[in-house]
Amino acid sequence: MAAEFDVVIKGGHIVGYDRIERMDIGIAGGVITCIQETIAESARMEIDARGQVAVPGMIDVHVHLNEPGLGNWEGIPSGSAALAAGGCTTYFDMPLNCLPPTTTVAALKEKLELAKQRSCIDYAFWGGLVPGNVEQLAPLAEAGVIGFKAFLSAAGGKQEGAFREVDDRTLYQGMREIARLGKILALHAESEPIISALAAEKQSKGLVSAKDYLYSRPIYAEFEAVRRALYYAELTGCALHFVHISSPAAVMEIRTAKRAGLNVTLETCPHYLMLTGDAMEEIGALAKCAPPLRTEEELEGLWEAIRQGDIDMISSDHSPCPPELKVSDNWFDIWGGISGAQSSLELFLGEGYVRRDIPLPLLCRMLSTHPARRFGLHSTKGEIRPGADADLAIVDFSAPYVLQKEHLYDRHKHNPYVGKQMECRVKYTLVRGQLVYDWQSGITNPKDGRWLRS
Repeated sequence: MAAEFDVVIKGGHIVGYDRIERMDIGIAGGVITCIQETIAESARMEIDARGQVAVPGMIDVHVHLNEPGLGNWEGIPSGSAALAAGGCTTYFDMPLNCLPPTTTVAALKEKLELAKQRSCIDYAFWGGLVPGNVEQLAPLAEAGVIGFKAFLSAAGGKQEGAFREVDDRTLYQGMREIARLGKILALHAESEPIISALAAEKQSKGLVSAKDYLYSRPIYAEFEAVRRALYYAELTGCALHFVHISSPAAVMEIRTAKRAGLNVTLETCPHYLMLTGDAMEEIGALAKCAPPLRTEEELEGLWEAIRQGDIDMISSDHSPCPPELKVSDNWFDIWGGISGAQSSLELFLGEGYVRRDIPLPLLCRMLSTHPARRFGLHSTKGEIRPGADADLAIVDFSAPYVLQKEHLYDRHKHNPYVGKQMECRVKYTLVRGQLVYDWQSGITNPKDGRWLRS
């Protein structure tokens, strides 16, 4: 007799939208077809989840995998493997830190060809808004990008043809066009006039330490950029998504705009919830990012915003680079990016649920459900429910472990959390019912990720 299910997950607890229940999960054809207290029917594969928790697979809307052109910085195979090992089942790759950047349809097609049969998990691609490409936005939308990304400060790439920040005219024109297209604009919100002036002031005096770098990117630079973008959104009707927000002040400004009726969401990242600016001296260059890490007070303020439901989602902003770009006595010259793709879910659930007693359903909505809803994937992604894709992670909260380099799958293993005790562990990751990661045997199905065309 043929098996009724391809996979049955038995004996575990399931995190639903607003509750946790002890249930079995039956999967057939890549879809969750049955959730009930006990499934007795046969299956081709059975996963014993007793004492463990099934959570919706993370949807990481903000990663940089650097292809085409800079695959030696990360690459789709290694980056997607790290995400899979961390319980992520879908990622959105950013249009920068690759050459060419994804600002034309030709560049998007080049990236799509590179992704075919090379990603462990499902994926979508952002298009870019840069000076001179407003006329490219409609063709990119038609070609299937998930949304558009722009920088209000310098994007960091120094290579010829690298991604560039927008001026106010481009921002306004681009937002009008993106509103017309019914898409979302993701924004890196730091004021370039403020941070460039402060950085120049410090460097002119030979002040190039970690603290000098922190001084050059103050919270008011983030706040000013957020407020300016919200005003343009009010004028144009453009839907906004603010990436890697680092301060409670910016969260509250966005919350106010949302309550006033603007179509706006925001994300923060695990590094703003786990590390402070002191880590730049304690850990070193691996902790440099933009916006920079903040104070303990700001960190606690972000956790309170999470409790209150004022932060929509969590992303890794995985931003890797070759090792040599993390070495300099001048902190302004060091590449500003944190490599944490594999650790986001474990860090967030471990700190939020285990240490701070925040309900798992609330945390999982931020990791999965809210991203799926915001970006039009909720018909198949973002929750463990009948009819949805079987995208989930099995997490063991009784198995804390110390993260070591040998656990990591990303190319350069620059994770700033190496040596830290993780309060939970991803044991298995499934994408559309296929086991892609097993904590004992590693990546098990490395080339089956699919493009989620918007």
